[in-house]
Amino acid sequence: MAITLTPAAAGRMKDFLERRGSGIGVRLGVKTTGCSGLAYTIEYADQVGVDDRVFEDRGVKVLIDAASLVYLDGAEVDFAKEGLNEGFRFNNPNEKDRCGCGESFSI
Repeated sequence: MAITLTPAAAGRMKDFLERRGSGIGVRLGVKTTGCSGLAYTIEYADQVGVDDRVFEDRGVKVLIDAASLVYLDGAEVDFAKEGLNEGFRFNNPNEKDRCGCGESFSI
């Protein structure tokens, strides 16, 4: 089981962590929400939880809890700027459908 970061995503995550000045890495996960059922989450990680899996890619520690790992296994996280919009994007081979607004997905 693994998750990967593109160079753009890893660079942006490193920038955020440096500006924050603390934290051990980034926590990725999923939550129940939206019209398709699930949404991705990205937060700072300050400690490793009991059921966390820790991955390191391109110098960034990525923590994922066991419940979310089932949905994120094999995903790639990218960072993109399009006009005035910028953000992290998940390229997830487990996704079966995505809502029209792009905020949620289903497996």
